[in-house]
Amino acid sequence: MGMAWQAVFSQNGLPWQDEQSFSDMPQVRTLPELKAFLDATHIRFCLARPYAEQERYPLVEARELLPSFDNDMWEYKDLPGFAMVAFARQLDNLSEVFQYDALHPLLPARQQGPACLLETQVAAQNAQTIADRLPRVLHDRFRQRFSSCDSSDLRYYPALLPYLLQMDRAQVMALAPDGCFHLAGVFASFPADIDSELKRFGMRIGKFVYGDNERYERNRMFVYQYLMELYGFPIVSERRTSSALFARKLHKMGERFLLRVLGQTDRTITTYISNGENRRYPLVEKIALVSVDKDQEEALRIISEGGYFLDPERRVVIIRITYRQHAFSASNVRQDRALSVASQEILHPLTGRPLHGLNIIKDTTNMLLRLSDIVRGEHTGRIIYRRNEVVENTDSDEKRLKFLYAWLTKHQRRIISYSSEFFNGVKQVVSSYLYSPDNDEAFESLRELHRDVCMRFSYIQQARKIRMLEDLRQRQNRNGRITYLCMMREATALLKDLSFDISTYFPSLVDAIIAAAEAILADRYLVRTYIEIPEERLTRNGQEIRKHYGRIVSLLDSFKAVRKSRSSSEK
Repeated sequence: MGMAWQAVFSQNGLPWQDEQSFSDMPQVRTLPELKAFLDATHIRFCLARPYAEQERYPLVEARELLPSFDNDMWEYKDLPGFAMVAFARQLDNLSEVFQYDALHPLLPARQQGPACLLETQVAAQNAQTIADRLPRVLHDRFRQRFSSCDSSDLRYYPALLPYLLQMDRAQVMALAPDGCFHLAGVFASFPADIDSELKRFGMRIGKFVYGDNERYERNRMFVYQYLMELYGFPIVSERRTSSALFARKLHKMGERFLLRVLGQTDRTITTYISNGENRRYPLVEKIALVSVDKDQEEALRIISEGGYFLDPERRVVIIRITYRQHAFSASNVRQDRALSVASQEILHPLTGRPLHGLNIIKDTTNMLLRLSDIVRGEHTGRIIYRRNEVVENTDSDEKRLKFLYAWLTKHQRRIISYSSEFFNGVKQVVSSYLYSPDNDEAFESLRELHRDVCMRFSYIQQARKIRMLEDLRQRQNRNGRITYLCMMREATALLKDLSFDISTYFPSLVDAIIAAAEAILADRYLVRTYIEIPEERLTRNGQEIRKHYGRIVSLLDSFKAVRKSRSSSEK
């Protein structure tokens, strides 16, 4: 579980003011202990302190922590940003796969007695190594504070952090010979061979084919976005891209590590952890300051009673989100879903104790309230429309349509996956705005934009039906496990509905329909029990199953014919 935050900070809440406070801190020997130490340090100095010092600190909106992640809108250059990596082993400088300036631990300094000349020289050399990478105006102040200290000792790290935050490049931690973590290097450069990694990944998931440049160009952005989202980011800055790809590389190498990055744009601490578990990808976690929506009355009561508010007046909490990565599946209508929320916790600002069981960032009631605010023109805030246009507020129909397009795109997977009750609420709100005769005049001058939003919603409605069809492949529906007869009845009905919807043609969805229908028809038990035996041996239910089987074959042929005719017309 790691250490409590009280074990990191001194009793009076002003850590590392004197040498006594250094000696009180426990030694850090494992990755969980290191993570708890870094959580306490980074949250206090990189999130809480800037929040306290800035009157208009840009809090992270809860929706920004939901995949798929929004592109960055602004860069807050006055906020902290950093990257760091920690290895659960000693470093082997010549054999490492990245560059850094090495620091050396002073092991005898942990023991009683005066420091020897060698120790003094090593301490001075460590201080000089760090100073060389700092802005010149900080050199004198830094040397005065750290020239005689063991700046590699992790107990000095919080005092050192304000200086490390002035570096563009990464910090390195590793185990010292005594088995404790120490600051092992600074000014590290993480390798990020995005071209090779992108092409290898695209080949592996079948989106790229050797020699097919048109296919590469058509699918490149999908592969790029999917790969980055697996590691918790949209397509972003070099610091976060290199951190994500380096975490990928280290995990493939079987390293036990912790890699952390804070962007000045996202204001979010993103952590990758690989501690020897048998996982396809390193664990992804994010920590940020968010304001709990005032409509979440029960959550606000629980947070207040437990003392979990960082700022009660603005309802600000420290939230930690853990994500679940998903392997790519070409046959899944949600094939762009690389990441989903696995858990969310509120962290106590003094103890670090987590509060479980609250749904802060993906509450469906609040999602519907925001949607209603958008179509009524009552929503305030900013979004990025189609990755390049910043739209503020919803005081015109053009802005409402753009907000609605962004909202539908952001929550597309959730609308496809969530309950019928939630979907019906979304459908009612969206339809009452997009298709109301009262809005025809307003939409007359916005035909193209209105059409784009309608197409986006049509895509979601079709995709939801296909997701239900995919569930039927496993003989599952909203009520749980079902019989073969129920599966065939519902599959036939869904395919009939989709055959009417196909006038709005989406190639990827037609492919998904065909794949799902073929999978149902190929069920071995179904074919062996109801299709391959003589009809006179079938029960009444068996005969109905066979009848639905023939209808599905006919419907499947019609979808294949539509796909073939569309492909021919596009050539």
